[in-house]
Amino acid sequence: MEWLNRMNAALDYIESRLADEISYDRAAQIACCSTYHFTRMFSFITSVPLNEYIRRRRLTLAALELQTTGIKVIDAAVKYGYESPEAFSRAFKSLHKITPTSARDMGKTLKVFPRMSFHISIKGGDEMDYRIERKEAFTLFGQELKTTVIDGRCFDEIPAFIMSCVEDGRMAALLQAAGKPQNGIFDAGVTYGHNPDGNMNYAIACYKPDKPVPPKYKVFDISAQTWAVFDTGWATENDDEKIHNTWQRIYAEWFPSVSYEHADCDYDLEMYFGDRDSECRCEIWIPVV
Repeated sequence: MEWLNRMNAALDYIESRLADEISYDRAAQIACCSTYHFTRMFSFITSVPLNEYIRRRRLTLAALELQTTGIKVIDAAVKYGYESPEAFSRAFKSLHKITPTSARDMGKTLKVFPRMSFHISIKGGDEMDYRIERKEAFTLFGQELKTTVIDGRCFDEIPAFIMSCVEDGRMAALLQAAGKPQNGIFDAGVTYGHNPDGNMNYAIACYKPDKPVPPKYKVFDISAQTWAVFDTGWATENDDEKIHNTWQRIYAEWFPSVSYEHADCDYDLEMYFGDRDSECRCEIWIPVV
């Protein structure tokens, strides 16, 4: 598959530059997509942000060199992109749990973070329904959470955040500020602020009413976009896994199969319809070009 070849070629480039400067733009160019799309795809598919992957690979190679050659710690630090031996030692100990000097000792345990590669995984050929829509500019506002895609932690932290907002009254306050009934649900889950380190933000949000909103809320001005829309079906409180699975399939299966890529827009959306007294439906909206 052409997509697999391009992604693996981008990884070949990264691996060849572990002891040199790595250009994310060049890696994305090899993968035939934008830098923004490449870093997002990598993080969602692997659950390891690109920055973190490179860091772990460099520290793996550094440990091997320290153990098998006479390289000095300061030279290993410079070779693998650290500004000082102290910064290198902190990073090394964070991954390997021992100091770089101790890595030379016989019998010491070191961690290996193997090189990744992309392969086709046949899981049953489930269909994915989607539609393409054009939506004019609109504004949301809401309560935000800082989280990360590292090791899929966002998939645990976001449901816990939503539940805590229900329990401590923040959800009720948001619905009141939006002029929505107390048995309603928020209009959107907004993911934004993604970066190569894997950090991201999430917000429970509602459409902004025609009046000022309290300053404690973050306002999202979302420009006119073309969106790929994925219906996750009618949701219940126990359907977080179904929503998470759809997110992962979008990046692991849908994007590699179509000619679209993620638009240079910072906002991905979960749009909710219905209320808490009956059923609610969740659609995932991804801006595309």
